[in-house]
Amino acid sequence: MLQVFDIIGPIMIGPSSSHTAGAVRIGKYARSVLGKKPVKAVIQFSGSFAKTYKGHGTDKAVIAGILGMDTDDARIRSSMQIATEEGLDFTFIEEDIDGAHPNTAEITLTDEAGRTALIRGASIGGGNIIINKINDTEVSISGKSDTLVIPHDDVPGMIAVVTNILADKGVNIHGFSLGRDHKGGTAVMTIEIDGHVDESINDAIMECPHIHASTILKAI
Repeated sequence: MLQVFDIIGPIMIGPSSSHTAGAVRIGKYARSVLGKKPVKAVIQFSGSFAKTYKGHGTDKAVIAGILGMDTDDARIRSSMQIATEEGLDFTFIEEDIDGAHPNTAEITLTDEAGRTALIRGASIGGGNIIINKINDTEVSISGKSDTLVIPHDDVPGMIAVVTNILADKGVNIHGFSLGRDHKGGTAVMTIEIDGHVDESINDAIMECPHIHASTILKAI
């Protein structure tokens, strides 16, 4: 069911919910995945984003998100100047990604310790986004809810193990996807939930055999 803000879009700075508000949210999600203040950002724009990002302010919007700004932050217009002042080195690349949504950005962030995170996201209208890649894993995340990202061994019963923990903790799941590199290799669950997830749930999941990690990505 469509919500009112899916139709009219969010409160925002900029001319286009797809090219500005959506881009802010993609950038902010990339920062959330990195989990640290980034010192370097490489942003690849694909499709319509690549053709119009300067005129629509998509470059300023995605940098604003990487800096942690919201869609209605008046500083979006000067985000690239602020990024430079804060020591963020950023580069834009215009190159189409095969099979990607027309409004796609792929962002690689690096923190001060040299750790990197890559996310690919699409702005699908009304300020809504879909995150469809985190590092080497295909995912499907709206960013509207707290989300658990759980890489694990691809062995039978892992979905039941994790969902039983969530049920015991009273957590309701409203979105679930599973990707894997190959049968018997590494798989990644992404679980969108109602409400908020606390670290005790991560701790319980991490005690299970075959779990590589469990990360909470907060709603944006």
